[in-house]
Amino acid sequence: MKITQIPLERAVGLPLAHDLTQIDAKNHKKSARFKKGQVITEADLETLRDMGRENLSVMELSPGDVHEDDAAMQLGEALCGENLRVTPPAEGRCNLVAEKSGLLWYLAETVNRVNQDPDWVLSALAPHRPVLEGQVVAGFRIRPLVLEDYRVERAVAAVRGSQPFKILPFRPLRVGLVTTGKEIVDKRVEDAFRPKLLEKLGRLGGSLMGQRFCTDSLEQISEAIGAFLEEDADAVICTGGMSVDADDKTPGAIRSQCRKISFQGTPALPGAMLMLGWAKSPKDGRDVAVIGAPACVAFDDRTALDKLLPFIFAGIEPGDLVRRWGVGGLCEHCEVCHYPACSFAAGS
Repeated sequence: MKITQIPLERAVGLPLAHDLTQIDAKNHKKSARFKKGQVITEADLETLRDMGRENLSVMELSPGDVHEDDAAMQLGEALCGENLRVTPPAEGRCNLVAEKSGLLWYLAETVNRVNQDPDWVLSALAPHRPVLEGQVVAGFRIRPLVLEDYRVERAVAAVRGSQPFKILPFRPLRVGLVTTGKEIVDKRVEDAFRPKLLEKLGRLGGSLMGQRFCTDSLEQISEAIGAFLEEDADAVICTGGMSVDADDKTPGAIRSQCRKISFQGTPALPGAMLMLGWAKSPKDGRDVAVIGAPACVAFDDRTALDKLLPFIFAGIEPGDLVRRWGVGGLCEHCEVCHYPACSFAAGS
């Protein structure tokens, strides 16, 4: 790269070597009207003349040099997967923006590989967390104004050798709620979970198709789960009766209806007794999630259930990822809850 002074008209298509300040005499202000590295266009010429410019100092790229804007766009094309878009470069930086609400999915190692080069900057939200349509999920740029082409190609290859970022969109699931506890059936205690579940489902685009109440009877709970399956529920959530107490029968009822148990217990607090099984839909044979939610879901705003539901709504079996929830899995019970903009939302 070299810096050359040339007449204004010849600067079109070339990047500036330094900032150009414009003075606003009327408002007694001055600011950088053109930024270092900004590529001059035909539309800029009149403004530059108004600023008294006849000549400009511009950068001329040497063979093998890649401008910061082009470097960011090349990496963006490799990073951008399903339901994402790349923003045009602004001061050398591009962003990935979610085009749908869903679960952010990428391999952390992809980010680490790119950042092995100290002149690359790739920063992203934590993987496996819910994001909203229009939300910026990653930003990236090079630190210098230009970079050797082989270093750009190396970063792009690191991404293509892995997998791109993508958003797994949330599906509008119909959820059945089975509420257990003799004290609730006898109306000695009011059910506190339904309003909390409605908020959680609304955030994910789901709906509550119905609620059934059961005593602490394995047979009753199992029948209630089965009834929702017959009604073509996309998921069933059972609340209460998930501890090791002698009267707690919910885990056994879930096992009686499920062909597979993914896990019983998670390293996240609150909500360590969370359970997930998969039942076979009697309608079409598809897998239906059956969740056992511990009593804390009725009282704590955020629990392990909030970590699980985005996976279910995105159509993903969390698998071994659940065993990693201990890192960041301790809810801080902040005075003002910022979920999902916190470590508790990340799926590790």
